[in-house]
Amino acid sequence: MFIAVRVNREMGKRTYLKEVALFFLWMGATAFGGPAAYIAMMQRETVRNRRWLDDQAFLDMVGVTNLIPGPHATQMALYLGLLRAGWPGYVISGVLFIIPGMAATMVLAWAYVTYGSVPQVAWILYGVKPVVIAIIIQGIWDLGRNGIKNVLTALVGIAVIVLYFMGFNQVALLFAGAAVVLLFRLVPRILKGGASALSLALLPVAGVPVTVLSAGAVPFSQTALFLTFLKIGATMFGSAYVLFAFLNSEFVIRLGWLNHQQLLDSIAIGQITPGPVSTSATFVGYLIGGWPSALLATLAFFLPSFVLVALVSRFVPLIRKKWWSGAFLDGVNVSALGLMAGVTWTLGRAGIVDWFTIALAVVALILVFRFKVNSAWLVLGGGVLGVAYRLFFG
Repeated sequence: MFIAVRVNREMGKRTYLKEVALFFLWMGATAFGGPAAYIAMMQRETVRNRRWLDDQAFLDMVGVTNLIPGPHATQMALYLGLLRAGWPGYVISGVLFIIPGMAATMVLAWAYVTYGSVPQVAWILYGVKPVVIAIIIQGIWDLGRNGIKNVLTALVGIAVIVLYFMGFNQVALLFAGAAVVLLFRLVPRILKGGASALSLALLPVAGVPVTVLSAGAVPFSQTALFLTFLKIGATMFGSAYVLFAFLNSEFVIRLGWLNHQQLLDSIAIGQITPGPVSTSATFVGYLIGGWPSALLATLAFFLPSFVLVALVSRFVPLIRKKWWSGAFLDGVNVSALGLMAGVTWTLGRAGIVDWFTIALAVVALILVFRFKVNSAWLVLGGGVLGVAYRLFFG
């Protein structure tokens, strides 16, 4: 009987591993729109449709990944793969989420180097962007029902949105929102005589590492390329779009390996390819040293996330067991939702530009909220309709 149970468990693990592999390969090949869109699509599929975990557990991990450096969407993929299929799922989910975008980026980088331009995919994105906005809104709605627990967290979320549009640093807003919620829950305990609560409450608050750039041009080498991307992957806080500021300071200003036009083109490539926006690192690597450098840059940039998520995943289940760490995480969660809302508005202004995109966004909202249509079909449909509209009316 023991042997039978063990065999069944092993078969279950293999089944889950296959499920994880197929899901994140599909996600990496079809997800457009940046980190907020990817996370919303993951929430829709893993929480609503597949029920791998509940909204609160998903939201907790969103909050935690916002507190560690690296690309958030990739880190969420790693955690979800670990949760569903153990450590094999951890590796498979991260690798397969990255590979489609990396492969597409290398193809476009080859075309860019060969023909001197980026192939036009604007027609596809024209129809995809409004659909992605609808998917993000549905994700924020679902997560908000768990993240906004009371009036305090609602006010913190609103304040984060306002401050985001005023230009405040995103990482600073995350810690500030956490500090406010923690403080408001700490004061009543102090008044009741819980003096030790103050020292405990300060434990989760950590400083944000700062990248220190050295001066002087450096001749190209694979080692320097690897170490530079490793440093960026280990210190980049905030949205994946912060990556472009790091690329500018490192590869344009400090090393002189790229010019500003190439940097802008790397940004465009990151936005028009599926999967993590951070595959712009692949494009930069290819421009500098061909496909070996592209692979090396990709490995170096994503490697810190594989290490960091493995470390923090052990502590996420313990966070809710202490009032102070739970309060801190509640503040981070609602701040992250506020940032997602701000990013959604920004993306919406860029993607919803005329009557057709407005209509497409409205229809997509109806389909995601009322009919629960699969995200992949929505993205595919949006792309097809965008091409058709541009072809016949553009």
